[in-house]
Amino acid sequence: MDLDETNRAVLYMLQRDARRITTQEMAEQIGVSASTVRNRIEELENEGIIRGYHPVVDYDKAGLQLHVLFSCTAPNPERERLATQARNVSGVVAIQEVLNGKENVQIEAVGTETDDIARVGDELSSLGFEVVNSKILKSYHQQPFDHFGEHLVDGDD
Repeated sequence: MDLDETNRAVLYMLQRDARRITTQEMAEQIGVSASTVRNRIEELENEGIIRGYHPVVDYDKAGLQLHVLFSCTAPNPERERLATQARNVSGVVAIQEVLNGKENVQIEAVGTETDDIARVGDELSSLGFEVVNSKILKSYHQQPFDHFGEHLVDGDD
């Protein structure tokens, strides 16, 4: 699917704050009708470009003060299957498959104590991952891809 300026603007605004912006507000900023925005969102969802709407959780404030990044190695033919299985490990919150390099799967997990994190590491190993390294994450920052909103000129981007 080719993304035109309207699609890119919709994606940008949804990434900025999907919860608090209405389709009417988006339409006014983009310069199209609210029905066009609704149609574009539906199309982007149907095409799998928008895969969901999820809150960004501050795990520390939620009582899960240990947020750990496991750098793992999985055999290339097994990487996708193992990554899928890792989603079932209690405490795992994110999995990223890396295209190249020895550490080809990055797994984020949260817990309240070191025993939680040790259990996650043990379960990942029992699935077939080689846990190469684990690091405690201090903070997490995310922002929308800036080129999606580049044509918005009203200063609201």
